[in-house]
Amino acid sequence: MAGTHFLRLGTRGSPLALAQAHETQALLAAAHGIAADEIEIVVIKTTGDMIQDRALSQAGGKGLFTRELDLAMLEGRIDIAVHSSKDLPTALPDEIVIGGYLAREDVRDVLICRKANAIADLPRGANVGTASLRRGAQVKRLRPDVTISLLRGNVETRLRKLDEGVVDATLLALAGLRRLGLAHKATSVLDTEDFLPAVGQGAVGITLRGGDARTRAALAPILHGPTGHALAAERAFLRVLDGSCRTPLAGLALTQGDTLRFRGMILRPDGGDWREIADEAPVAEAAAMGARAGLALREKAPADLFPLA
Repeated sequence: MAGTHFLRLGTRGSPLALAQAHETQALLAAAHGIAADEIEIVVIKTTGDMIQDRALSQAGGKGLFTRELDLAMLEGRIDIAVHSSKDLPTALPDEIVIGGYLAREDVRDVLICRKANAIADLPRGANVGTASLRRGAQVKRLRPDVTISLLRGNVETRLRKLDEGVVDATLLALAGLRRLGLAHKATSVLDTEDFLPAVGQGAVGITLRGGDARTRAALAPILHGPTGHALAAERAFLRVLDGSCRTPLAGLALTQGDTLRFRGMILRPDGGDWREIADEAPVAEAAAMGARAGLALREKAPADLFPLA
């Protein structure tokens, strides 16, 4: 540990990333009975933050939001990195591991629109802005007539573009809105039965160097076991299928006592075809169950749903 800080916490600089970093900082300080400023927050600009003119799938995928944070950790400039779990690639550098997750926020997506209260009520041919292939495909699955257009930027930027009339509607994660104190901006919350979230949505993941036993012990009191089980299943599902940003994939695991129930989906980008899978297993078998679900879905889906095949 450099200097006098108990831990150095790396984060992206977006308002949502900073909110998650401050939440982690506060939990760590409370758990260890120290002042929050003994945990230094180090803001690191990532490639993903700088690319705003195209979808991540065209620019290199999820690693664009983690690469610079990984490098800072490997160079010893930070001890942990705080991430939105849905931005974490399925494959991390060998020396870096996911230490665990904070208790998960609400997993659902929301519709934000001034012209309709539900996807079914959008005007015919409405322009829905999103940077997510999954969200675009799921909207098209429900409403083939709407147009999907690229809408990049942080939450505040997307809300401003909606107000300016650049798009008729957009979709965002309720968890992010809540962390920013903007949940009131949601027009309607989308039920997961109809609109399955991204793998990891609503969960804050914390990475560290694999051999750093001191930091791992410091993190232990703030990590949430049930969220860890759910994410183990979801990320195993993602790993078996694609794991990049090139295929619209959705997946959600929920713990019920000692049982984990999972639903997963793969879609064509135009929403014209999709396949679903459901499975359950004891929480101790979370990763195995997620991988099994992924393999089963690959078996039942047309080969051309997988662009990297």
